[in-house]
Amino acid sequence: MPFRALSHWQSGLVNFSNFMHSKELGGANGRPERPGREPLPEPGTNPSQDGLAGVRAAAKVCALAALWLLVLALLAGSAAAQISPGPLARQHQFLDGTIHCTECHKLGGSQPEFKCIGCHSDIGTRVAEKRGLHASYHIPAGSSQECVRCHSDHNGANFTLIKWDPNKFDHKETGYLLEGKHAGLGCNKCHLPERIPAAERANIKKKDIGKTFLGIPQACVACHKDFHEGRLGQKCLQCHNFVDWKDTSGKFDHSKTRYPLTGLHQQVKCEKCHMPGADGAPRYRGLPFGKCDDCHADPHKGSFAGKTCQSCHNTSGWKKVSSTGLSNNFDHSKTKYPLLGKHATVECVACHVKGDFKKELAFAKCIDCHKDDHNGQFAKRPEGIECSTCHNVQGWKPSLFDVKAHAKTEYRLVDGHAKVECSGCHIPKGKATIFKIVNFKRCTDCHKDEHNNQFAGEPYQNRCDQCHNLKGYRPSTFTLAQHKNTKFELTGGHIATPCGECHKLADKDQPKSQIPYHFKDMSCTGCHQDPHKGQFQERMVKVGKDGKAPGCEACHSAKSWRELERFNHDDTTFPLQGSHRAVACIDCHKPPNLETKLVNADFKQAPTKCEECHEDVHGKQFAKADQVTPCADCHNASKWKPSLFDHDKRAAFPLEGEHRNVVCSGCHKQMRPVDGKQVLFYKPEPKECAGCHGPEIKPLKKS
Repeated sequence: MPFRALSHWQSGLVNFSNFMHSKELGGANGRPERPGREPLPEPGTNPSQDGLAGVRAAAKVCALAALWLLVLALLAGSAAAQISPGPLARQHQFLDGTIHCTECHKLGGSQPEFKCIGCHSDIGTRVAEKRGLHASYHIPAGSSQECVRCHSDHNGANFTLIKWDPNKFDHKETGYLLEGKHAGLGCNKCHLPERIPAAERANIKKKDIGKTFLGIPQACVACHKDFHEGRLGQKCLQCHNFVDWKDTSGKFDHSKTRYPLTGLHQQVKCEKCHMPGADGAPRYRGLPFGKCDDCHADPHKGSFAGKTCQSCHNTSGWKKVSSTGLSNNFDHSKTKYPLLGKHATVECVACHVKGDFKKELAFAKCIDCHKDDHNGQFAKRPEGIECSTCHNVQGWKPSLFDVKAHAKTEYRLVDGHAKVECSGCHIPKGKATIFKIVNFKRCTDCHKDEHNNQFAGEPYQNRCDQCHNLKGYRPSTFTLAQHKNTKFELTGGHIATPCGECHKLADKDQPKSQIPYHFKDMSCTGCHQDPHKGQFQERMVKVGKDGKAPGCEACHSAKSWRELERFNHDDTTFPLQGSHRAVACIDCHKPPNLETKLVNADFKQAPTKCEECHEDVHGKQFAKADQVTPCADCHNASKWKPSLFDHDKRAAFPLEGEHRNVVCSGCHKQMRPVDGKQVLFYKPEPKECAGCHGPEIKPLKKS
């Protein structure tokens, strides 16, 4: 916005100047007309008037000139206050004042234009050459328009023109990524005045060279000492890296030299071969390498004179002797000890210590060379310590000591034991492995008690063979016949129950050793949940003739849960009589929520009165004051018909004579609808003969 205001001010001055020249001083547009006054006469029309007009024009010019000088004086004193949007930063204070505006701004045009790189040419040069931080912002070469995005001015003398956080600055944007050990260095470790070359210093505009980040070369030697003193050039990264100066692996390719490194030579440190010369500096040229003994001493001390080292050895390892070279130069089969099996792969120096091939070696027995790894455990054998009894030259493992050989020891391997690896009993401990096991008569001498001492007492005493055998830990050999000898004989449905249904963990996360085999509570509810939720607790705890509480067996048996022979309904408050004996339990003891099983039925809440179960088929004709019909007054549990109703005592019309032989429906024929059903009504009925027989009544026969 400050630059746009400056353009308006400039435009105003131009317009004012044009006005003076064109209107008041007789420009191309002629004289201006004066509102409210007569126009000036044209020159030459009246001499006297022309003279007067000349005077007036001269006076007008003087007045306008004085006004113009006054405007310039005022602008000189207060232009900054009227035009500038704010004070310049301290770094730009030398540009303060309106006479310096055009040093940073270009006048004219609809958009502000700037001249930043006119002063900051060192930055402009780097942008043009596409190097440095500012080049990463894709600023067009020669342009200053993008500068104000980060460096705005006219914000006050103390305003910071450059804002950046060294901890968040991404050095990669400068074109030089800090990696390896460079990544942890502080800025002042590299950006030092003494590291800026003279050619770069001349291009840096900052007076205090110690406060600039420009000019530091990217070459390693700009900061680091060249230990090779220029002999290998200045491209250090050809051999070194940013992480470890001494680690040249993966960088310098020695295979491109006259001596490619192979085998173990690749692991040798540079300084082992490139030792200091007469000048004290490492030598990289002129080193002899044609023969092994140019670097290595002869450990055989001339025993193989005339033979080169490569005849038996190679760079993969001094001790790895080439079998081809060895066979071509030395045939061990012609000695007293031909090399067979694994011995053929043994390095020469393993037997011929220090490369001394002239020294006589003992070889009649294995222990002449090999140490007894069993620490004398087999010393008492008839043949003494003789490795070939169990091993051969084809390999130390597997041992030749098999199941047949084990049968000659004090412990024969049978069934499952014959399949066990040696290490299963003879726990590998290297040379401390024990092969002479003393205790092996009891299973628990080797095996852990899987039952957590549940069978430690009599009559078992942790003798595993009472329930298991050597063919396998499972299945158990514990039979139903053996179960009879326990405190809980299996009968009825229990006989068909798998062991794991009773002997199981309370929590699946428990160890298997916690599986219970002894139970304190051997009643039904010790294993089974009481589906009746204590409704029959009184019957279950009642001690029987045998002195024991029957529990669930007060009603059920182990043969079948549905067998209820032990339950007698006559012992309840509602004995079953007559037709009630044939009624299913669920018809009276109805479970909730329309369930089809009696598990959740409340047996204590079953109805005991007829009207509580049966529907009143008489439509409440015989209901009492409480609206309840006492069915037992006319019927019983044996059968519904015939009714027990005494017509002589309970009705107002005693049955006499032939009336005794008339069926009920012969007189009671009234049908009325009750709740959508047709119900036979027994009253009122006529008591007069004519009411049933009509007006002509025949005389009764005398009985």
